[in-house]
Amino acid sequence: MVGFNYKLVFHKGMKKDSVFNIVLLSFVLLCGCEFARSATPIQPVPFKNIRIGGELRERVCKNFNRLEEEKYRPDKVFLTEEQSGGWPGDTEGRTILGLVMDAQASGREPVYLKEILNRIPTYLNKEGYMGPIYEGKMNEQQLSGNGWMLRGLCEYYLWKKDTKILKIINSIATNLFIKGKGYYSNYPLDPALRDKKVGGVSGTIQSNLQNWMLSSDVGCIFIGMEGAIQAYQILRLPQLKEVIDEMLKIYLSADLVKLKAQAHATLTGLRGLIRYSDITGDTKYIEEVAKRWQIYKTYGMTENFANYNWLTRYSAFTEPCAIIDSYMVAVQMWQHTGNPMYRNDAEMIYYNAICHAQRSNGGFGCDDCPGNVSGKCLNVQVDEAHWCCTMRGGEGLGSAVRYTCFSKDNVVCLPFYHASEFTAPIRGGKSVTISEVTDYPFSNNVSLNIIKNTGGQLILKLAVPYWMNNPKLTLNGKLCPMKVSNDFVALKANFKKGDKIVLSFVQSIRYEGTLNKENTKPSQFKIFYGPMLLAAEGNEVVSVSKNDKLIPLGNLKFKKEGTQIVLSPVYHLMSSQVHQNAQPPYQRQIIFE
Repeated sequence: MVGFNYKLVFHKGMKKDSVFNIVLLSFVLLCGCEFARSATPIQPVPFKNIRIGGELRERVCKNFNRLEEEKYRPDKVFLTEEQSGGWPGDTEGRTILGLVMDAQASGREPVYLKEILNRIPTYLNKEGYMGPIYEGKMNEQQLSGNGWMLRGLCEYYLWKKDTKILKIINSIATNLFIKGKGYYSNYPLDPALRDKKVGGVSGTIQSNLQNWMLSSDVGCIFIGMEGAIQAYQILRLPQLKEVIDEMLKIYLSADLVKLKAQAHATLTGLRGLIRYSDITGDTKYIEEVAKRWQIYKTYGMTENFANYNWLTRYSAFTEPCAIIDSYMVAVQMWQHTGNPMYRNDAEMIYYNAICHAQRSNGGFGCDDCPGNVSGKCLNVQVDEAHWCCTMRGGEGLGSAVRYTCFSKDNVVCLPFYHASEFTAPIRGGKSVTISEVTDYPFSNNVSLNIIKNTGGQLILKLAVPYWMNNPKLTLNGKLCPMKVSNDFVALKANFKKGDKIVLSFVQSIRYEGTLNKENTKPSQFKIFYGPMLLAAEGNEVVSVSKNDKLIPLGNLKFKKEGTQIVLSPVYHLMSSQVHQNAQPPYQRQIIFE
């Protein structure tokens, strides 16, 4: 078998005459999630080592093009306080972040980014941050907007190592966030003090309490917190750490459900906890994320894996900013824990929420939230949230590119499948270059071709989620012994140039219960094919039972036998039909009973 050199791994305390123990332990070591138990989790392959293809590349490029249209160019992107709706730095920071991520994901330099960065000092106040200077009070929307400015500048610095940017990062962190020390511990968390029935697609200041200007985007202070944490990751200012610890204490003490916190703010806070865990090495923050992820899934995730804009407000709309946050949190939690639930959540979010929210122009828009309150169907609420979600789409899609492959020591792990070519770093300065050919989840196989391997014997881990039936793994056409553990199969070999690994499987129709039990009935269910949620086409609510025969029509369409009812994925590749003014009107039924 060319290039295949299988080797059992022995534990020191294992009895060598126990064949069962040998086989069992070897599969645990090969297939388990041992990389996630160490202090340093397995890491995504750098952007520079990935060339993405397929539908993901098309999405990245379309979003990148959208972010270079007139609205996001230097003469238009800087907004006055009135134009921003009271969100200083928000549009500018998100635009920078989106451009930085799209650029790295696509391998193309942005046309206008340098000029945007050059103009930033002109728009800073005399203290060196965005927006008005308040004395004796804090504005949580200002913290949030400047948090996005920090995120965009930090990601640009990490990409280009432009030391001029550090001055701006420092002035925002020092003169806004550090200056607010002592105020954060007084941030109002009493649900009785917050109006939980107000708020539109763009938040506004609703009240002044305890030296705080409070937003209808309840908890958006924690969006600013995540920006401050990334600034600390770069600057390492002790005073900034003190402020972050103060903010984290408040975040961790908040009753997110009773507060009806904004999902976007909640999830961005979770990303901050994960980042802070990486910085400090304190795993207690990962445990706290795990608790709050379950709260989010119970009270904040919609039936197509998007989000209710506020926890438990089921009449609300989705916000792709939060969808992006949820996707990143899920992947990062899989990265840290090895728990397959998080990986599966992330894939469902990508195909059924992110891919549904991206519009035909490459931007991102808001949808309604199917359930008891809004009905069983998915409809468009906002064609494009061009003031926030379109820019965050760049970070979401860019993250999807980067999450294509992870590596650590001699382990190379593919948690998600996208057509691509990547070079994964291996210990000792070695690497392996692999070409991935697939049309997953629209096809039932993934083909990996070894282009170059300087790392010798490697462990290649491939995701096999629960919806992949009868999986088979071959190396150069020969069937390999395999065992799925923690939703991964592993192959250990000294791979050679020209080796071909193929993972094949079967996907079929399956039925699953609903996510939110408060907004759905116990009798209701959803229909899937692989990771993709199926929906009934047309503008009438129809009846489909688990006993009905669904006949394949091709192109992932299924027809209920004896009827004209057709089911197909809510996934779409930036279809112009997903629009408020589409003809015929756009509507997809996703809940059945």
